Amino acid sequence: MAQIAELWKEWKVEGSRQAKDKLLAEYAGLLRQTAQRVAVGLPSHVEIGDLVGAGVMGLIRAVETFDPEREIKFETYAVHKIRGAILDDLRAMDWVPRSVRQKGRNLQKAYAELSAQLGRMPYDDETAEHLGLTLVEFEELLTEVAPLTVLSLDEQDGLGDEAPKLSEVIADPQAANALEEMQEGEVRAILREAITGLPAKERAVVAMYHFEELNFKEIGKVLGVTESRVCQIHSKAMIKLRSRVRMQVRK
Repeated sequence: MAQIAELWKEWKVEGSRQAKDKLLAEYAGLLRQTAQRVAVGLPSHVEIGDLVGAGVMGLIRAVETFDPEREIKFETYAVHKIRGAILDDLRAMDWVPRSVRQKGRNLQKAYAELSAQLGRMPYDDETAEHLGLTLVEFEELLTEVAPLTVLSLDEQDGLGDEAPKLSEVIADPQAANALEEMQEGEVRAILREAITGLPAKERAVVAMYHFEELNFKEIGKVLGVTESRVCQIHSKAMIKLRSRVRMQVRK
């Protein structure tokens, strides 16, 4: 730790390029770890090496803009920057097929319609029936739309310029404009209420993945289910959150 602190001093105070390069090398593991977390649920043609390459710029920006005097860990700050750079690159690639995006919109619409009818979030069998699917087909759909839920909750609560916006998670241009006009407190309240309204298991997956930094395999061990099942639960939870937030924004 003392060595790292000295490197930060050499870079920030003395402007040592060598110290900067050493810091970048020191946090290369964080870069790869972040890329691996983003890769969960992405199509097989998206290679981890490409994600790492895209995240390099985020790590560089983090080292260049981080203020060691602030009461925030560099790792926390850097993860936002790295993930943001990776996601920007993914958006530019338009890596999710249109057919999958349409299925995601249809599922989000189904949740919105059923929520309005029932006064609560629907159960799986109710959603499957609404979509004309069997439960097995519904679970396959959740797996298929998993790439659409790659964005993280810690990137969506409107915490100013240094943190991405909630609209990045919603990925809905119509809702994004409305969200930009809302106060940060309102955005947080909507998200908090939406998370609270999730079933216990979905809420647990959201908490463990987005706040406790566990991966799907680790969560599966905690819950006693398979990694693929955790992926399905996560997809379902994120689609529900998007649906709920979109409904609130349009009120």
